[in-house]
Amino acid sequence: MLQTHNLDILALITSRKLIMVGGKGGVGKTTTASAIAVAAANQGRRVLLISTDPAHSLADAFDRAIGGQVTRMAPNLDALELDPNTEAEAYMDRVMQQMRRFAGPDQINELQRQLRLGAQSPGAQEAAILERMATLIEDSENNYDLLIFDTAPTGHTLRLLTLPEIMAAWTDGLLKHNKRSEKLGKALAHLTPGRSVDNPLKSPEENPIEGMDQRSQELTETLLRRQRLFQRTRRRLNDTEHTAFVFVMTPEKLPILETGRAIEALASANIPVAGVIVNRIMPDTASSSFWQARVERQKRHLHEIDTVLKDLPQKRLPLMEDDVSGLEALSQFADLMIR
Repeated sequence: MLQTHNLDILALITSRKLIMVGGKGGVGKTTTASAIAVAAANQGRRVLLISTDPAHSLADAFDRAIGGQVTRMAPNLDALELDPNTEAEAYMDRVMQQMRRFAGPDQINELQRQLRLGAQSPGAQEAAILERMATLIEDSENNYDLLIFDTAPTGHTLRLLTLPEIMAAWTDGLLKHNKRSEKLGKALAHLTPGRSVDNPLKSPEENPIEGMDQRSQELTETLLRRQRLFQRTRRRLNDTEHTAFVFVMTPEKLPILETGRAIEALASANIPVAGVIVNRIMPDTASSSFWQARVERQKRHLHEIDTVLKDLPQKRLPLMEDDVSGLEALSQFADLMIR
Protein backbone atom coordinates (compact mmCIF):
# COMPACT_ATOMS: atom_id res chain seq x y z
CA MET A 1 0.00 0.00 0.00
CA LEU A 2 1.23 3.49 -0.85
CA GLN A 3 2.04 5.91 1.95
CA THR A 4 -0.78 8.47 2.35
CA HIS A 5 -1.24 11.55 4.52
CA ASN A 6 -3.87 11.43 7.23
CA LEU A 7 -6.68 13.98 6.87
CA ASP A 8 -6.89 15.79 10.18
CA ILE A 9 -10.61 16.49 10.59
CA LEU A 10 -10.05 18.08 14.00
CA ALA A 11 -7.66 20.63 12.47
CA LEU A 12 -10.18 21.45 9.74
CA ILE A 13 -13.12 22.04 12.07
CA THR A 14 -11.08 24.21 14.41
CA SER A 15 -9.30 26.33 11.78
CA ARG A 16 -11.76 26.87 8.91
CA LYS A 17 -14.86 29.01 8.65
CA LEU A 18 -16.41 27.18 5.70
CA ILE A 19 -16.35 23.46 4.85
CA MET A 20 -17.95 22.10 1.67
CA VAL A 21 -18.70 18.38 1.77
CA GLY A 22 -19.29 16.81 -1.65
CA GLY A 23 -19.21 13.55 -3.50
CA LYS A 24 -21.17 11.07 -5.56
CA GLY A 25 -24.67 10.27 -4.39
CA GLY A 26 -25.02 7.28 -2.10
CA VAL A 27 -21.54 7.33 -0.51
CA GLY A 28 -22.63 8.60 2.91
CA LYS A 29 -21.99 12.26 2.22
CA THR A 30 -24.84 13.63 4.33
CA THR A 31 -24.01 11.35 7.25
CA THR A 32 -20.37 12.42 7.05
CA ALA A 33 -21.24 16.13 6.83
CA SER A 34 -23.58 15.75 9.81
CA ALA A 35 -20.91 13.96 11.84
CA ILE A 36 -18.35 16.68 11.01
CA ALA A 37 -20.86 19.28 12.21
CA VAL A 38 -21.48 17.34 15.44
CA ALA A 39 -17.72 17.00 16.02
CA ALA A 40 -17.22 20.75 15.52
CA ALA A 41 -20.10 21.59 17.85
CA ASN A 42 -18.66 19.25 20.47
CA GLN A 43 -15.41 21.21 20.19
CA GLY A 44 -17.31 24.36 21.17
CA ARG A 45 -17.64 25.89 17.70
CA ARG A 46 -20.95 27.50 16.75
CA VAL A 47 -21.96 25.55 13.63
CA LEU A 48 -24.58 26.01 10.93
CA LEU A 49 -25.05 22.87 8.81
CA ILE A 50 -26.75 23.58 5.47
CA SER A 51 -28.00 21.13 2.86
CA THR A 52 -28.16 22.25 -0.78
CA ASP A 53 -29.01 18.77 -2.05
CA PRO A 54 -32.54 18.65 -3.56
CA ALA A 55 -32.91 15.14 -2.08
CA HIS A 56 -32.52 16.32 1.50
CA SER A 57 -31.27 13.70 3.94
CA LEU A 58 -30.27 15.85 6.92
CA ALA A 59 -33.62 15.16 8.55
CA ASP A 60 -33.01 11.43 8.06
CA ALA A 61 -29.49 11.69 9.49
CA PHE A 62 -30.70 13.46 12.64
CA ASP A 63 -34.00 11.55 12.70
CA ARG A 64 -36.03 14.76 13.07
CA ALA A 65 -37.65 17.40 10.86
CA ILE A 66 -35.55 20.37 9.73
CA GLY A 67 -36.91 22.18 6.66
CA GLY A 68 -36.30 25.70 5.37
CA GLN A 69 -35.93 27.46 8.73
CA VAL A 70 -32.81 27.38 10.90
CA THR A 71 -33.41 24.60 13.43
CA ARG A 72 -31.47 23.93 16.64
CA MET A 73 -30.23 20.33 16.57
CA ALA A 74 -27.88 20.31 19.59
CA PRO A 75 -25.90 22.79 21.67
CA ASN A 76 -23.80 24.92 19.25
CA LEU A 77 -25.39 23.20 16.23
CA ASP A 78 -28.11 24.54 13.92
CA ALA A 79 -29.26 23.07 10.61
CA LEU A 80 -31.05 24.32 7.51
CA GLU A 81 -32.28 22.65 4.32
CA LEU A 82 -32.38 24.85 1.19
CA ASP A 83 -35.06 23.77 -1.26
CA PRO A 84 -34.12 24.70 -4.86
CA ASN A 85 -37.72 25.24 -5.97
CA THR A 86 -38.51 27.47 -3.01
CA GLU A 87 -35.29 29.43 -3.45
CA ALA A 88 -35.92 29.90 -7.19
CA GLU A 89 -39.44 31.19 -6.54
CA ALA A 90 -38.23 33.56 -3.82
CA TYR A 91 -35.44 34.73 -6.12
CA MET A 92 -37.89 35.46 -8.95
CA ASP A 93 -40.19 37.27 -6.51
CA ARG A 94 -37.31 39.56 -5.53
CA VAL A 95 -36.53 40.20 -9.19
CA MET A 96 -40.21 40.96 -9.82
CA GLN A 97 -40.33 43.49 -6.99
CA GLN A 98 -37.25 45.22 -8.37
CA MET A 99 -38.52 45.20 -11.96
CA ARG A 100 -41.93 46.65 -11.04
CA ARG A 101 -40.20 50.00 -10.63
CA PHE A 102 -38.93 49.86 -14.21
CA ALA A 103 -41.96 48.36 -16.00
CA GLY A 104 -45.18 50.08 -17.02
CA PRO A 105 -48.63 48.78 -16.02
CA ASP A 106 -49.12 47.19 -19.45
CA GLN A 107 -45.84 45.26 -19.09
CA ILE A 108 -46.42 43.65 -15.67
CA ASN A 109 -48.38 40.60 -16.88
CA GLU A 110 -45.83 39.79 -19.55
CA LEU A 111 -43.00 40.32 -17.07
CA GLN A 112 -44.63 37.91 -14.61
CA ARG A 113 -45.04 35.32 -17.36
CA GLN A 114 -41.40 35.63 -18.38
CA LEU A 115 -40.24 35.29 -14.78
CA ARG A 116 -42.38 32.17 -14.27
CA LEU A 117 -40.74 30.67 -17.33
CA GLY A 118 -37.34 31.83 -16.10
CA ALA A 119 -37.81 30.01 -12.81
CA GLN A 120 -37.97 26.73 -14.77
CA SER A 121 -35.04 27.51 -17.06
CA PRO A 122 -31.71 25.63 -16.83
CA GLY A 123 -29.50 27.17 -14.16
CA ALA A 124 -32.25 29.16 -12.44
CA GLN A 125 -32.30 26.95 -9.35
CA GLU A 126 -28.50 26.85 -9.16
CA ALA A 127 -28.39 30.66 -9.43
CA ALA A 128 -30.98 31.05 -6.68
CA ILE A 129 -29.20 28.56 -4.41
CA LEU A 130 -25.87 30.29 -5.04
CA GLU A 131 -27.24 33.68 -4.11
CA ARG A 132 -28.73 32.25 -0.90
CA MET A 133 -25.45 30.47 -0.11
CA ALA A 134 -23.48 33.66 -0.73
CA THR A 135 -25.82 35.60 1.53
CA LEU A 136 -25.61 32.95 4.26
CA ILE A 137 -21.81 32.91 4.09
CA GLU A 138 -21.69 36.68 4.41
CA ASP A 139 -24.45 37.21 6.98
CA SER A 140 -23.72 34.27 9.28
CA GLU A 141 -20.18 35.23 10.33
CA ASN A 142 -21.40 37.09 13.43
CA ASN A 143 -23.60 34.21 14.60
CA TYR A 144 -21.51 31.16 13.64
CA ASP A 145 -17.87 30.12 13.75
CA LEU A 146 -18.25 27.48 11.03
CA LEU A 147 -20.60 26.87 8.11
CA ILE A 148 -20.76 23.34 6.69
CA PHE A 149 -22.49 22.74 3.37
CA ASP A 150 -23.80 19.27 2.58
CA THR A 151 -23.81 19.74 -1.18
CA ALA A 152 -25.66 18.00 -3.98
CA PRO A 153 -24.01 15.14 -5.91
CA THR A 154 -20.77 16.07 -7.62
CA GLY A 155 -21.98 17.36 -11.01
CA HIS A 156 -24.45 19.76 -9.42
CA THR A 157 -21.81 20.93 -6.97
CA LEU A 158 -19.28 21.72 -9.69
CA ARG A 159 -21.83 23.89 -11.52
CA LEU A 160 -22.67 25.61 -8.26
CA LEU A 161 -19.06 26.39 -7.39
CA THR A 162 -18.24 27.84 -10.82
CA LEU A 163 -21.34 30.07 -10.90
CA PRO A 164 -19.77 33.05 -9.06
CA GLU A 165 -17.33 33.63 -11.90
CA ILE A 166 -19.95 33.01 -14.59
CA MET A 167 -22.57 35.24 -13.01
CA ALA A 168 -20.09 38.00 -12.21
CA ALA A 169 -19.19 38.07 -15.91
CA TRP A 170 -22.89 38.01 -16.84
CA THR A 171 -23.63 40.90 -14.45
CA ASP A 172 -20.67 42.82 -15.86
CA GLY A 173 -22.18 42.39 -19.33
CA LEU A 174 -25.51 43.76 -18.12
CA LEU A 175 -23.75 46.75 -16.59
CA LYS A 176 -21.97 47.50 -19.85
CA HIS A 177 -25.22 47.12 -21.79
CA ASN A 178 -26.99 49.45 -19.35
CA LYS A 179 -24.18 52.00 -19.68
CA ARG A 180 -24.36 51.89 -23.49
CA SER A 181 -28.14 52.34 -23.34
CA GLU A 182 -27.71 55.30 -21.01
CA LYS A 183 -25.15 56.93 -23.31
CA LEU A 184 -27.46 56.43 -26.29
CA GLY A 185 -30.33 57.98 -24.35
CA LYS A 186 -28.23 61.02 -23.52
CA ALA A 187 -27.13 61.39 -27.14
CA LEU A 188 -30.74 61.21 -28.35
CA ALA A 189 -31.84 63.66 -25.64
CA HIS A 190 -29.59 66.33 -27.16
CA LEU A 191 -31.49 65.92 -30.41
CA THR A 192 -34.90 66.32 -28.74
CA PRO A 193 -36.18 69.91 -28.49
CA GLY A 194 -36.92 71.16 -25.01
CA ARG A 195 -34.87 68.48 -23.24
CA SER A 196 -31.57 68.89 -21.44
CA VAL A 197 -29.16 66.52 -19.75
CA ASP A 198 -27.15 67.37 -16.66
CA ASN A 199 -23.43 66.93 -17.03
CA PRO A 200 -22.14 64.17 -14.72
CA LEU A 201 -19.60 65.13 -12.10
CA LYS A 202 -17.45 62.17 -13.07
CA SER A 203 -17.14 60.12 -16.20
CA PRO A 204 -18.94 56.69 -16.34
CA GLU A 205 -15.54 55.05 -16.39
CA GLU A 206 -14.77 56.56 -12.96
CA ASN A 207 -18.22 55.92 -11.53
CA PRO A 208 -20.88 53.86 -13.37
CA ILE A 209 -23.68 55.35 -11.20
CA GLU A 210 -23.28 59.11 -11.47
CA GLY A 211 -24.95 60.89 -14.35
CA MET A 212 -27.63 58.20 -14.83
CA ASP A 213 -31.37 58.78 -14.51
CA GLN A 214 -33.04 57.31 -11.42
CA ARG A 215 -34.21 54.07 -13.01
CA SER A 216 -30.83 53.32 -14.56
CA GLN A 217 -29.08 54.24 -11.32
CA GLU A 218 -31.25 51.88 -9.24
CA LEU A 219 -30.78 49.04 -11.73
CA THR A 220 -27.03 49.56 -11.88
CA GLU A 221 -26.71 49.73 -8.10
CA THR A 222 -28.64 46.42 -7.83
CA LEU A 223 -26.40 44.75 -10.41
CA LEU A 224 -23.24 46.07 -8.76
CA ARG A 225 -24.30 44.80 -5.32
CA ARG A 226 -24.97 41.38 -6.82
CA GLN A 227 -21.69 41.34 -8.71
CA ARG A 228 -19.70 42.27 -5.60
CA LEU A 229 -21.49 39.62 -3.55
CA PHE A 230 -20.55 36.90 -6.08
CA GLN A 231 -16.96 38.16 -6.22
CA ARG A 232 -16.64 38.08 -2.42
CA THR A 233 -18.08 34.55 -2.41
CA ARG A 234 -15.57 33.44 -5.03
CA ARG A 235 -12.67 34.91 -3.04
CA ARG A 236 -13.83 33.01 0.05
CA LEU A 237 -14.10 29.76 -1.90
CA ASN A 238 -10.56 30.24 -3.20
CA ASP A 239 -9.07 31.05 0.23
CA THR A 240 -7.49 27.88 1.65
CA GLU A 241 -7.26 29.43 5.12
CA HIS A 242 -11.00 30.15 5.09
CA THR A 243 -12.49 27.28 3.06
CA ALA A 244 -11.96 23.54 2.79
CA PHE A 245 -13.63 21.21 0.32
CA VAL A 246 -13.81 17.59 1.47
CA PHE A 247 -14.83 14.73 -0.81
CA VAL A 248 -16.61 11.68 0.54
CA MET A 249 -16.24 8.46 -1.44
CA THR A 250 -16.40 4.71 -1.08
CA PRO A 251 -13.72 2.27 -2.33
CA GLU A 252 -15.61 1.46 -5.53
CA LYS A 253 -14.90 2.06 -9.21
CA LEU A 254 -17.49 4.75 -10.05
CA PRO A 255 -16.86 6.94 -6.98
CA ILE A 256 -13.10 6.78 -7.66
CA LEU A 257 -13.55 7.87 -11.28
CA GLU A 258 -16.04 10.62 -10.43
CA THR A 259 -14.01 11.97 -7.53
CA GLY A 260 -10.86 12.11 -9.66
CA ARG A 261 -12.66 14.10 -12.36
CA ALA A 262 -14.25 16.40 -9.80
CA ILE A 263 -10.93 17.20 -8.12
CA GLU A 264 -9.41 18.08 -11.50
CA ALA A 265 -12.37 20.36 -12.27
CA LEU A 266 -12.11 22.08 -8.89
CA ALA A 267 -8.35 22.54 -9.32
CA SER A 268 -8.96 24.28 -12.65
CA ALA A 269 -11.39 26.61 -10.84
CA ASN A 270 -8.84 27.23 -8.04
CA ILE A 271 -11.14 25.68 -5.43
CA PRO A 272 -9.08 24.22 -2.55
CA VAL A 273 -9.54 20.50 -1.84
CA ALA A 274 -8.44 19.61 1.67
CA GLY A 275 -8.72 15.85 1.29
CA VAL A 276 -10.99 12.84 0.91
CA ILE A 277 -12.91 10.71 3.37
CA VAL A 278 -13.03 7.09 2.25
CA ASN A 279 -16.15 5.67 3.81
CA ARG A 280 -17.47 2.15 4.50
CA ILE A 281 -14.19 0.25 4.76
CA MET A 282 -15.06 -3.41 5.34
CA PRO A 283 -13.26 -5.29 8.13
CA ASP A 284 -10.55 -7.70 7.03
CA THR A 285 -11.98 -10.57 9.06
CA ALA A 286 -14.41 -12.13 6.62
CA SER A 287 -14.38 -15.93 6.59
CA SER A 288 -16.68 -16.85 3.70
CA SER A 289 -15.40 -16.90 0.13
CA PHE A 290 -17.98 -14.27 -0.82
CA TRP A 291 -16.75 -11.77 1.76
CA GLN A 292 -13.12 -12.64 1.10
CA ALA A 293 -13.71 -11.74 -2.56
CA ARG A 294 -15.40 -8.48 -1.53
CA VAL A 295 -12.52 -7.60 0.77
CA GLU A 296 -9.94 -8.36 -1.91
CA ARG A 297 -11.80 -6.19 -4.42
CA GLN A 298 -11.96 -3.41 -1.85
CA LYS A 299 -8.21 -3.66 -1.27
CA ARG A 300 -7.63 -3.18 -5.02
CA HIS A 301 -9.87 -0.12 -5.02
CA LEU A 302 -8.13 1.30 -1.95
CA HIS A 303 -4.79 0.89 -3.71
CA GLU A 304 -6.28 2.66 -6.74
CA ILE A 305 -7.43 5.52 -4.50
CA ASP A 306 -3.90 5.79 -3.09
CA THR A 307 -2.54 5.96 -6.63
CA VAL A 308 -5.07 8.32 -8.22
CA LEU A 309 -5.34 10.63 -5.20
CA LYS A 310 -1.83 10.20 -3.84
CA ASP A 311 -1.36 13.96 -3.28
CA LEU A 312 -4.44 14.37 -1.08
CA PRO A 313 -4.80 13.52 2.61
CA GLN A 314 -7.29 10.77 3.43
CA LYS A 315 -9.47 9.73 6.32
CA ARG A 316 -10.72 6.14 6.23
CA LEU A 317 -13.91 5.20 8.04
CA PRO A 318 -15.28 1.71 8.65
CA LEU A 319 -18.50 0.21 7.31
CA MET A 320 -20.90 0.55 10.23
CA GLU A 321 -23.00 -2.36 11.48
CA ASP A 322 -26.20 -0.31 11.36
CA ASP A 323 -27.52 2.91 9.80
CA VAL A 324 -26.08 6.08 11.32
CA SER A 325 -29.23 7.96 12.36
CA GLY A 326 -29.92 10.21 15.30
CA LEU A 327 -27.71 12.47 17.39
CA GLU A 328 -26.22 9.68 19.52
CA ALA A 329 -25.20 7.58 16.50
CA LEU A 330 -23.80 10.70 14.77
CA SER A 331 -21.76 11.52 17.88
CA GLN A 332 -20.26 8.02 17.88
CA PHE A 333 -19.47 8.34 14.17
CA ALA A 334 -17.97 11.79 14.84
CA ASP A 335 -15.66 10.26 17.49
CA LEU A 336 -14.35 7.82 14.86
CA MET A 337 -13.77 10.72 12.50
CA ILE A 338 -11.53 12.78 14.76
CA ARG A 339 -9.44 9.92 16.15
